[in-house]
Order: sequence, then C-alpha cells, then structure tokens
Amino acid sequence: MSASSHESTARAILYAFLANLGIALTKSWAAWLTGSGSMLAEAIHSYADTGNQVLLYLGLKQSQRPPDDKHPLGYGKLSYFWSFIVAMLLFSVGGLFSIYEGFHKLSAPEELSRIWVALLVLGVAIVLETFSLLGCLREIKVMRRGRPFREWLRNTRESALVVVLGEDIAALLGLVLAFAFIGLAGLTGNTVFDAIGSMCIGVVLVAVSIFLSLRVRSLLIGQSADPEIQGAIDRIIADEPDIQEAFRSITLQFGPDTMLASKVRMRQGISIETAVEVINRLERRLKEEVPGLAWCFVEPDLED
Repeated sequence: MSASSHESTARAILYAFLANLGIALTKSWAAWLTGSGSMLAEAIHSYADTGNQVLLYLGLKQSQRPPDDKHPLGYGKLSYFWSFIVAMLLFSVGGLFSIYEGFHKLSAPEELSRIWVALLVLGVAIVLETFSLLGCLREIKVMRRGRPFREWLRNTRESALVVVLGEDIAALLGLVLAFAFIGLAGLTGNTVFDAIGSMCIGVVLVAVSIFLSLRVRSLLIGQSADPEIQGAIDRIIADEPDIQEAFRSITLQFGPDTMLASKVRMRQGISIETAVEVINRLERRLKEEVPGLAWCFVEPDLED
C-alpha cells in the first residue's frame, strides 16, 4: 500500500468514525424518548460501526509493522484479520440484534411517542451518513485511478476501504428503512411497522456482513496481487532482453505489500555472473516500478 493509499483509507475511516459517533449519540436519545425499536436497533448499529472504525484503524496501523524473525513477510495480513472481525461484528451486534429486537417488539409491542423526534434525528443522520459515504467514494476514486468502480471493487485488495464502504451503504439503507417504517407506524398508529422495520434493518446488515466476510476471506487465505499489478510485473519481465521466457510468476498480497516469486528461462550462452547481474537488475526495476512490491524472488531455470 503506497503512502497515498494508506492516507486515503485512513481518511475514509475517520469520516465514518465521526459520522457514526455523532449519529449513535443522537439515535440513543431519540430511542429513549420515543421507545422505538427501529431507532434502538439503529443506535446499536451506529455504536457498533463506531467501534468497528477503531478496529479498522488498528488493523491499518498494525499492518505497517516491519518484518521480524517470527514474521519475515511482515504483518500486512493483520488488516485482513481486523476487517474480518468487523464483518462478524456487523453480522452479530448489528444484524442479529436488530432482528431480535424486531421479534421482541412484535411479541411485546410498546406505544411510540414523539415520533417527530425520531424522524428528525433520522433525517439528520441520513444527511451525515450521506456525507460519510461520499467521502469514502471520493477516496476510492483516487485509488482506482480511472478504473470502473465495479472492476475496482472486484479486484481491490484494500479490505479496510471495502469494509468502510459496505458499512456506509448498510448504514444509509438502514436509516432510510427506519425512517420509512417509523413514519408508517406514526401515520397508522400500528407499532407492528416499527418492529418490521427493525427486522428489515437486521436483514440488510446480515446481507452486507456476509458479502464483506466472503470478500475478506479470500484475502485471509492468500490471494494474488491486483490483476493490474500482475500485468505490470509480466510486462517488465517480458521487456528484459536476456530473459527468453517466464515459466511462472506467483504473487501474494500481504496487506499493504506484495510478494513475487518467478521462474524464468535465461538467454542461452550467458555466464552465471551475467545471469546474476540480469536478475538483480530486473528485481531492482520491479521494485522501482511496481507499487507495494516488497519481496521479489526470481529463479533462473531450464524448465518449469
């Protein structure tokens, strides 16, 4: 992860943290004042999101730790670990609690009061969450460097930024649902709508958390570098005149850093000393031109 990528992710996390903390406090006050299950579910969700941003930032900082004897390839995957934990918290603390709260309100309905307060708070929260989402999308635009958004989302290895995006989208959808169902409960006088709203919010959070879990899972078990990086590596190796063929190039992503192992066929007739010089020159060029390439192992051979 380049310095600019690290800063973009950190800014997106900060936007989400500030928005969620402010929203959580106002939702708690509104839930206590109105007795709304949807509002309580939203407040719990916002507190969970606030804590999640702290965990994401922790993972981002820890992933920058230098390699040591026990971890010779560094601590980059810690960012994936904390992203996975956040996805699980979104599933349990956010999604399952909201569904439970909805069922509880169905079995033991409570009269809602001061619904206008809940709607006002939700309206303000929608505006704040929209700014947070726009901030995240702005940082993503910087990092995708002209690539289509869907292609970036499918191929990016920036797990923390993907999680922030998922949380922002889930939060905004949850707010809209809460606003709609609390509004229906106020118009009809039927608190069933409030309970249904809480369950719908829970379903949204569970769906988003499952998507995020699957997205981070592939990174945790070991995923290759972004295809754009892989393509740049292949082009640089192909440009080397003393290399006839690259049998195989394997990349692995370790959080902010990438590892490359490549087996190549050298031009016939060159000496061992020349081959070493060619490989050293190639490795220097790869590290200079490929962002985040921290480890580079090129092996000369006659066959794969």
